[in-house]
Amino acid sequence: MMLQSVDLDRAFHALADPTRRGMVDRLAQGPASVKELAAPLSMALPSVMKHLRVLEAGGIVLSEKAGRVRTYHIEPAALAGIEEWVSRRKAAWNRQFDRLEAYLTEETEDPQQEPEK
Repeated sequence: MMLQSVDLDRAFHALADPTRRGMVDRLAQGPASVKELAAPLSMALPSVMKHLRVLEAGGIVLSEKAGRVRTYHIEPAALAGIEEWVSRRKAAWNRQFDRLEAYLTEETEDPQQEPEK
């Protein structure tokens, strides 16, 4: 699934902050409550919630509320979309390097002959 441009922008924005990337790293281990995600951080709970809202708006995480506890987990489809976008760019770069290598190989194997005198 290729993300739309706006979705991709939101996903990259969500991952641009080291605190949010840390939350994603933690969620890669499994779902966690807001309290669990906030525990290692030295910030107020409202700030943690703002980060989580950005991650959710970017499609990186989803949340569920059971009673008074909100639990977050990774949305694998968003990460797959980012991975697809990066893979396409990497493939294009590799094709360019392959063409450069072929050109350089051709030039070194068949140097231009000097004109006869």
